[in-house]
Amino acid sequence: MAQLKTALFALVSLISSYVLAVSPLVVQGSDFVNSVDGTRFQIIGVAYQPGGSSGFNPGSGIDPLSDANVCLRDAVLMQRLGVNAIRVYNLDPDLDHSACASIFNAAGIYMILDVNSPLPNQSLNRGAPWESYSSAYLERVFDVVEAFMHFNNTLGFFSGNEVINEDSVPEVPSYIRAVTRDLKDYIAAQAPREIPVGYSAADVRPLLMGTFNYMSCGLDNDTSSKIDFFGLNSYSWCGDATYQSSGYDVLVGDFGNTTIPIFFSEYGCNLVTPRDFTEVPVLYSENMTTVFSGGLIYEYSEEPNDYGLVTLNDNGTVSIRQDYENLRQQYDSLDIATLERANATATALTPPACAVDLLAGSNFTNSFDIPARPDGVDALIQNGVNGTFPTGVSSVANTEPTQTVYDINGQELSGLQLNILPGDESNLPGNNTSGTSPSGSPSGSSTASASGSQPSNTNAAAKFGEMKVGPLAMGALAVGLFMQ
Repeated sequence: MAQLKTALFALVSLISSYVLAVSPLVVQGSDFVNSVDGTRFQIIGVAYQPGGSSGFNPGSGIDPLSDANVCLRDAVLMQRLGVNAIRVYNLDPDLDHSACASIFNAAGIYMILDVNSPLPNQSLNRGAPWESYSSAYLERVFDVVEAFMHFNNTLGFFSGNEVINEDSVPEVPSYIRAVTRDLKDYIAAQAPREIPVGYSAADVRPLLMGTFNYMSCGLDNDTSSKIDFFGLNSYSWCGDATYQSSGYDVLVGDFGNTTIPIFFSEYGCNLVTPRDFTEVPVLYSENMTTVFSGGLIYEYSEEPNDYGLVTLNDNGTVSIRQDYENLRQQYDSLDIATLERANATATALTPPACAVDLLAGSNFTNSFDIPARPDGVDALIQNGVNGTFPTGVSSVANTEPTQTVYDINGQELSGLQLNILPGDESNLPGNNTSGTSPSGSPSGSSTASASGSQPSNTNAAAKFGEMKVGPLAMGALAVGLFMQ
């Protein structure tokens, strides 16, 4: 009986920790795939950097994922919007991000994180990458990994953002592959699971395919330097564009043979405002989903460049902008069942071998010799970096934001609340309909199509009594009972 109690206690402990987290995603061929039920994952996301890159100040003790009250407020509005992923650019690895990670996790929202920052010695210098590629730089990169690698909703890391452009020297691509290799080797040695590493590219067409081919091809003697996914910052669809006039058809053709996931790491041109986001139904249509895995709208908060979905007021209140409601309506129209359908062909792809004829553009080296690691980095990978880092997410008890939120008419929204998703689900449009205006109707609500707005489970779970139990917990139960 004592052994049975021990086994049951272990099961309960595993259930308690397991159901708190979304299912980790894995890369299979050109798709992101749910590691538990095998469904395809399409990124329906937004860029999230309140204050902009100029507001990043590690000495302040604050970054975008350090204040639980702010994260709860924004997670509720994002969940209500329908997103399932955020991209965060600048992070202080010395801060504790577990509360915010837990909130976004409970909302079913994954995190894609940049490991660099705009501060000195915290990114590669595109003019002289050999000067910035140092042990101190990589130690800081590994700190970011340690700060987030125990969260199941960490989707992946970007090893670089728009480092390759018209001004970069030819050696830059090989140094980005070196950082990618170091990141992946550190994750393999220290992290509890595989976490994908990718690169986010500028949409500079003369350099685009050369960048993609150089970063994604396979080297027999260096398998870890190949990126796992490719992000493209593209603003070619503006206003009332079309699949053809925007050049989306060209991108689909150019990337048609991809062997890794590709998505828009930024998109949402603002030359015509308010933005109607007519590119959204096209991006998630069959014209593009055979190649692209969704994208991240730029950006959540209004900054001087005028891309915001919401305005973060100085007194802590939030004002929803027309862009938010327009985007919400577009997301509500998506056919989620089609997006989640697995593609056996896409998941069985293997990368091409690296060769000079894959490259294009004068800004590229013809060498696939990846720079050796700086002195001391092998030891960091083997032993881990020093520091106190979180070990996972926790349950979220507080679900109601304290800040006032105003709708597009300036009326206060009441009843906003985080919807803690059960059964390891990721968020989908329609999962959170909280928030009503004084008239008693949902603010900015739209009638969603029957096929496109219904949330669907992303993780099948068995039932044990009346309790929903994930597959790992069921396995633990079976092992525990077998050992009695």
